[in-house]
Amino acid sequence: MMADKVSLRKLDLADMPAAAAVHRASFDERLPTLSGLHTTEEDVGFWSAVVFKDCQIWGAEEGGRLVGVIAFLEDWIDQLYVLPEAQGHGIGSRLLDVAKSAYPVLSLWTFQRNAPARRFYEKHGFFVVDESDGAGNEEKEPDVLYKWEARLHRL
Repeated sequence: MMADKVSLRKLDLADMPAAAAVHRASFDERLPTLSGLHTTEEDVGFWSAVVFKDCQIWGAEEGGRLVGVIAFLEDWIDQLYVLPEAQGHGIGSRLLDVAKSAYPVLSLWTFQRNAPARRFYEKHGFFVVDESDGAGNEEKEPDVLYKWEARLHRL
């Protein structure tokens, strides 16, 4: 897989089943102990009724197949997932750049034990601003709040 063969586009409602599938595949690969929390139908419903309504959603496609998604709104990244087999090829970086070009400040939560995600965000200029014991999230999994500010990354 080559990132230069991947195209980015804003997704529409018809793309939400594929976006939900990318989310589920990536989530289950990184956090298998949390898999099965939702059915496929619940995932699609969440992406269609909640994420699509609240966020701009962009996708990365290769050969007509969705391989990555980012959902964001002002100052916030709600979702960012790349299929496990597509990770490490710059796709997540390109999706993140879409959100960074739209807003000068971005924050997001990720799970504390998701070391690859944490390395990715830190490599891209995000810094830790808070940690929680997970009591406030559905998975009851300790998480970490990251923030990125464009003004800290200007030349």
